[in-house]
Amino acid sequence: MPPRLHVLSVASEIFPIVKTGGLADVAGALPKALAAEDVSVRTLVPGYPAVLAALGPAAATALSVADLFGGAGRVLAGNVAGLDLYALDAPHLFARQGNIYTGPDGADWPDNAFRFAALAKIGARIAAGAIAGYRPDAVHAHDWQAALVPAYLRYAGGRRPVCVLTVHNLAFQGVFPPTLLGSLGLPPEAYSLDGLEYYGRISYLKAGLQFADRITTVSPTYAAEIVTPESGMGLDGVLRRRAAVLSGILNGIDEEVWNPATDSSLAAAFDAERLASRAANALALRVRLGLENDARAMLVGIVSRLTWQKGLDLLLAALPELLACGLQFALLGAGDAALEAGFREAARRYPSRAACLIGYDESLAHLIQAGADALLVPSRFEPCGLTQLCALRYGAVPVVARVGGLADTVIDANEMALAAEVATGIQFAPPSREALEAALGRANALFRVPAVWKRLQLNGMRSDVSWRRPARRYAQLYRDALATRPGNG
Repeated sequence: MPPRLHVLSVASEIFPIVKTGGLADVAGALPKALAAEDVSVRTLVPGYPAVLAALGPAAATALSVADLFGGAGRVLAGNVAGLDLYALDAPHLFARQGNIYTGPDGADWPDNAFRFAALAKIGARIAAGAIAGYRPDAVHAHDWQAALVPAYLRYAGGRRPVCVLTVHNLAFQGVFPPTLLGSLGLPPEAYSLDGLEYYGRISYLKAGLQFADRITTVSPTYAAEIVTPESGMGLDGVLRRRAAVLSGILNGIDEEVWNPATDSSLAAAFDAERLASRAANALALRVRLGLENDARAMLVGIVSRLTWQKGLDLLLAALPELLACGLQFALLGAGDAALEAGFREAARRYPSRAACLIGYDESLAHLIQAGADALLVPSRFEPCGLTQLCALRYGAVPVVARVGGLADTVIDANEMALAAEVATGIQFAPPSREALEAALGRANALFRVPAVWKRLQLNGMRSDVSWRRPARRYAQLYRDALATRPGNG
């Protein structure tokens, strides 16, 4: 039996307390799954108002900080929803309502460089043993907001734990002016090609890529894509140099949160043995969104940020043609103003065939997964994607671009896969309007053959989309890193 490991996770958001995207889902679900692998995880998160409210007044002060980029702070310890948490309570940095990354005008908070450097700096201090009685074996940093943890540890010198960095989306790199280095508490030599320097600026994500002992991203295909100039976002050279420690570990979903048999957001519970009960959710979804009650029409769901990355402009351009073919659409999301306006106008023009709700509604997201016949994810790039995993679990057949984690999680209903009865959805490439239209046309043709469609649904619902396999891989990665790093065996 391998020894029990203690891991400090550092993340800027965590479900179910604060969430803007899939990072929060991973940060909230992975620690619970790792417990089965004899890995104990404590997560450091910023002390946003929602976090402090969830911890409550009984939270203990584990560490006091006299000066943290212009103000005092402290680290609170507690447990929320089964998660062991440290919260960095620094009001001058985190006591703000609304979006955790952007201000009321939609622009990034002007002090984000310091807000997330503070998170990383305290993460490094805790990792190095600043809290009495707690010294983790490994620290697991998530995305650019935590990527300075390995850099702070490296430049501080001395004994340090193994550092793992997970890149959830390479497009977000934490790029700031180099004049901030001194204020951040980093030495002048950090501004170099082997440090944080990035095309005349500094990149927090590059720091993590340079100094982490292991780098993971959230699917094998995305790990292969980002070492190429086409998908490396300017960091492909760094990633190629560190290819020996780069791996892709597919995300899972929390099967307790996403369980159609027990989901309170649904009109009717169902599972693979009670698939007929799913129809009540399709009716409830149509009624809620004002769509025509036409069970003969394939209802396509979309739960997504409305951005260029997600390919929603392709859907918007193709929508009139697709609606003319008899499809219905239910969209939930927010993002680019032009796309929001475009989908609102489409819903106005085609009120019985297309519906959109701009914003995010967790309950409606669950109902879309349970009521839509197909779930569309036309991303131009997608590190992993969680919505298609939820779709598989809920019997919504995924129609996805063949990129990143979408390629790794959906088995295309080609002739051989259909014959072998292993297909779970539709893949298409390249991510273009024409390919998207063809993929939905192919899906619609399969939808017209109920026995084939039901097989696709059941195959998806019986797929393992849990955190069990990913957790085993992360646990092994921590142990391998500890065993092979000099001075940490």
